[in-house]
Amino acid sequence: MAVATLCVFCASASGTKPAYRQAATELGTRLAAKGIGLVYGGATAGLMGAVADAVLAGGGHVIGVIPHVLVDKEISHKGCTELHVVDTMHTRKALMGERADGFLILPGGFGTLEELFEVLAWQTLRLHSKPMCLLNTEGFYDGLLTFLDHCVTEGVLKPRAREILLVADTVDEALEKLMTAGAD
Repeated sequence: MAVATLCVFCASASGTKPAYRQAATELGTRLAAKGIGLVYGGATAGLMGAVADAVLAGGGHVIGVIPHVLVDKEISHKGCTELHVVDTMHTRKALMGERADGFLILPGGFGTLEELFEVLAWQTLRLHSKPMCLLNTEGFYDGLLTFLDHCVTEGVLKPRAREILLVADTVDEALEKLMTAGAD
């Protein structure tokens, strides 16, 4: 399956390192240049806004999905090609997953991690077979990756399940991995 639309999970904050926002902007620019649509959380804030703004600046297609409860808090992005305001976070994730051909995870907190683990669980249950990649900008996810390896060592996570999650250090590497995995 080719990746024509990519779901990006990331923070509604910019983080402490300028590299996080730079990677988000670079990703948006690359998506637009490659004609890959973006599905994301629908906000103007933080890394979410940076990715969406860069896709839009490059003439790309942006699908935002935001629940009513976050419309004012995260400030919904009025420039999206499509903006879906939904009732719940569950509806948000389901629609984002439905509209995407793959998933890329940038730095983020609880919400980003929850989204990541839900789509990972969906794949281990064979509810989808879409590729997933962590963009490990400046080692942001090193601790998480060590923990996942620990889960394998402790026998609570199967090695095959651990291998589902691709990891890349750069935007170009992440897109290459997603396109290669998506072509299988």
